[in-house]
Amino acid sequence: MERRWWALGAMVASMLVIGFDTTILNVALPTMADQLGATTGQQQWMSDAYIVVFAALMLPAGLLGDRFGRRKMLVTGLGIFLVGSVLGAFATSVEPVIAARAFMGIGAALIMPLALAVLPTIFEPKEQSKAMGMVVAASALGMPLGPIVGGWLLNHFWWGSIFVLNVPLAAIGMLACVLLLPETRDPSSPRVDAVSTGLTVTGLGALIFGIIEASDRSWGDPLVLGMLAGSVVLIAALVVREKRMVRPMLDLKLLARRPFLLNTLAATLTMFVLSGLLFLLTPYLSAVLGNDAFGTGLRLLPMMGGLMVAAKGTGPLVRRFGSRAVISGGLVVLAFGALLGSRTEVGDGYGFVALWLSVVGLGFGFAMVPAMSAAIGTLPRDAAGSGSGLLSTVRQTGAALGVALLGSLMAGVYADRLPAGAPEAARDSVVGAHLLGDPRLAAAADSAYIHGMDVALLVCGIAALVTALLAAALLPNAVAEVPAAEDLAPATVDA
Repeated sequence: MERRWWALGAMVASMLVIGFDTTILNVALPTMADQLGATTGQQQWMSDAYIVVFAALMLPAGLLGDRFGRRKMLVTGLGIFLVGSVLGAFATSVEPVIAARAFMGIGAALIMPLALAVLPTIFEPKEQSKAMGMVVAASALGMPLGPIVGGWLLNHFWWGSIFVLNVPLAAIGMLACVLLLPETRDPSSPRVDAVSTGLTVTGLGALIFGIIEASDRSWGDPLVLGMLAGSVVLIAALVVREKRMVRPMLDLKLLARRPFLLNTLAATLTMFVLSGLLFLLTPYLSAVLGNDAFGTGLRLLPMMGGLMVAAKGTGPLVRRFGSRAVISGGLVVLAFGALLGSRTEVGDGYGFVALWLSVVGLGFGFAMVPAMSAAIGTLPRDAAGSGSGLLSTVRQTGAALGVALLGSLMAGVYADRLPAGAPEAARDSVVGAHLLGDPRLAAAADSAYIHGMDVALLVCGIAALVTALLAAALLPNAVAEVPAAEDLAPATVDA
């Protein structure tokens, strides 16, 4: 096999790591809540610490690769991810796990853009689409495999094994990158702006912190209000600074293009719902329905299966009906699945859940894939790189907000529905309620949790329906194509 295909294997291993960590933690959260005593808010932070840092640093991380060498920064990212995984595996309390997840987010921010950016330097144009497809497929494959592999590990080993899984994959990726990849740079790219990066991280962090804390403290709490107000100030300062820069790191002018903005919002909403749903579903499947970790992972497959089936079928539909019709239809299907799920009751078995999960998955695929392609397809050739970076950043922000907002909404409803005087452990999470050994309290907690989940699903359904109407009314009905790999990553190769 030629060297470039071995190099592609390194990229596939790198992206598989990212795919796994998108979903693998969700199936472990009930076990971690049990063994570490994590509250719902702390579980939200274990999930969101990774996503917030990932979203905030993805764009500057890509620019670092352009400036100092993509191979060097990719190896650095894999090394950071490896170290963060080791720290998370052997943590003994909640706070170190959150810190390790944030550290892993730094590594993921380097891996994601740079794994794609090096492909045009090692493949001829006629092979680039095939190579790009294999790398993206590895990331997509990691999502449905994550809960299954994570569940199997949890049934046979301790919860830290979900982090240990990353170590050999990251190590193989590092070795392959060092031995097989050429060093590439793009000296013409914008410089990394430390102030803008700091404003992004602190602004998103304050926003997520305020939303998560609101479920425990109330929305009128001074700390919550202060964090939310601070996030508005910081993000506004970021917008003002980027608008004044000659070569901004985040090209916010792209959002003035209505087709790009609306397609980006559609893709972001699907990430919002997907991440929030995965966070809410695992306690339901494990604590309420009584499945072990592996069974919980398997029971998430209808949603992932629906997503993958839809993702493969979008191309012919877009070519026949146009992107507007497919995106709007996908959002309507997503709304129907979420509204159907909001009818879940205590006595319902897994069959009903599998039904609406499949519908939701189909909606995800039909909305997200063409929305992402159409967003990039509406941009001029010289803006494809900055546009894809902005799209990825906004999508990851949507994922973080999904966990924070939907998790906080569910937690607030759950706490309000519990019987008066319920123990603190039960108020912290439904998992904690089951551990107390009181059947009546466990039944009350199950009812409260399902009600909270139903309310969150209702909100998802309404949001998806409103977005579908906006897309149908405002999007152009063009057939958008994914930009070629060489458009996304101009490069120079070091001899």
